Amino acid sequence: MAVASVIIPAHNEAATIGRNLLALRQGTGASDLDVVVVCNGCTDQTAEVARRADPLARVIEIQQPSKAEAVRVGNTATDVFPRVHLDADIELSGTAVMQLLEPITRDHVLATAPRRDVPKASCSRWVRWYYDVWESLPQVESGLFGRGVVVLSEQAQARVAALPRMMSDDLGMSDSFSGDERRVVPGAVAVIHPPRTLRDLVRRRIRIATGNTQAARLGVRRPASRTSTRTLLGLAVSRPGLALRLPVFLGVHVAARLGARRAVRSGDFTTWQRDESSRS
Repeated sequence: MAVASVIIPAHNEAATIGRNLLALRQGTGASDLDVVVVCNGCTDQTAEVARRADPLARVIEIQQPSKAEAVRVGNTATDVFPRVHLDADIELSGTAVMQLLEPITRDHVLATAPRRDVPKASCSRWVRWYYDVWESLPQVESGLFGRGVVVLSEQAQARVAALPRMMSDDLGMSDSFSGDERRVVPGAVAVIHPPRTLRDLVRRRIRIATGNTQAARLGVRRPASRTSTRTLLGLAVSRPGLALRLPVFLGVHVAARLGARRAVRSGDFTTWQRDESSRS
């Protein structure tokens, strides 16, 4: 019997789903993970690539290009817990999955997530500087969001299922649990490929800013997950090496907020802007 299920929503991820699934089987037995890939509104070869990469995975195809609907379909396709919610463009080994399960099964933690590995060597200087600041933010270090992976117990899944549908689903998951109920597992590592160009970074951050606004309006976002001026000043004092990078971080933050205005005003919380440079 499987020890965990893995739900992977995938929209036009032919370039990434193969490496995702191959990594996921490293360090696990054939029956350890019940993997469900939900290809939603794909116009490329995502489903075919997924089936070739992992013949043991169940690949479901739906017409609607919606991550929320794909997650819903994936959840109905399995009854195995704990449940791993994994983005299609993330690399997470099966060994890391097993490490993420331990606090849930042993310590009764409700939700876990891995440490981030964000390879920035091929990124522009401005993207590197942005992530140098972003990864140093205390809420980013402790939160489950922005990792592409969240593992939920059955109790946690029920809590998350009661949330309204939202664009920033990982933020919603993270802020649904107190610090004692969630845990970042340092030994488990997820590889998150960042945008390579400043333009693609801003595009990704516009989507995140839009989703964060929606989460705040729905009353889901906790104040502690916000980036405050005090937090940035604290970083400048405690880590002087980041001081020169802060203007880049603030510039991207402002550009993203401005770029999100149109979607927020129209109530468009479904258009999914993503960068393509991290997928090439």
